[in-house]
Amino acid sequence: MDKRKRTRFLVIIGCILAVLLVLIILTGGSKEEEPIRVVMKDAVLHEYAKINFLGIMHVNPGLVAAYTVTGIIFGFALIVRIFFIPKFKDIPGRFQMLLEQAVGLFDSLATSNSPHRHRFLGAYVFTAGAYIFIGTMFELLGIMVPTVSGEAVALPAPLADINGAISMGVISYCVILSGGIAGNKFKGVLNTLKDFSLPISMSFRLFGALLSGALVTELVYYYITTSFIIPVFVAVMFTMLHALIQAYVLTMLTALFYGEVSGQEED
Repeated sequence: MDKRKRTRFLVIIGCILAVLLVLIILTGGSKEEEPIRVVMKDAVLHEYAKINFLGIMHVNPGLVAAYTVTGIIFGFALIVRIFFIPKFKDIPGRFQMLLEQAVGLFDSLATSNSPHRHRFLGAYVFTAGAYIFIGTMFELLGIMVPTVSGEAVALPAPLADINGAISMGVISYCVILSGGIAGNKFKGVLNTLKDFSLPISMSFRLFGALLSGALVTELVYYYITTSFIIPVFVAVMFTMLHALIQAYVLTMLTALFYGEVSGQEED
């Protein structure tokens, strides 16, 4: 019986590979309408794929994605607060345990890096980490929207747009600055301003990491010989890794610098 199943499995795999080979041969002579340089450039700058935003202006797809992700997070938080949190028990269920583990993870991150002042820091790193993770995974949904040129484009990860990455870096830097003001007043401001390159490094680290996955996927999908199955695997792996790694890196850096500038210096 096991031998029959194994033979059947090998036959199915062979048929799938044969179909893919036929598709590659039949479409091997086709050419892309745009050169790869134009495709990669537009994936970074969004010069051509503009979206008409509420009939007011033409904006990058990243802005629409950012508003969509913000609405999803806000709606989910509202539902949890109204319908689930009042029903929490001393013996947690699965959803309560999952939520408590997520909150506890970021709270311990804030406490370990800034034990003297961490209440606001814990709330911020949880929000930032959730936004980075959900916003990055949002790209996998592949939601298509029409552009002003009449073509359709998939909404990217919000932070794959340079404007979104810079905004996240600047907001994190302002949180660090507020910790310096609250902890050490004018001296804390000076300590924070010494690291003036911090928002730039945080922004471009986040932007480069998330954009690299999109560019690799575009590059793999562009060539017809690798445009079957492989882009799906590459996109999922890059997206999941970047979602986890970048959420951890930015929240860790924010908590670390916040603890440094807000800590009381001993004589």
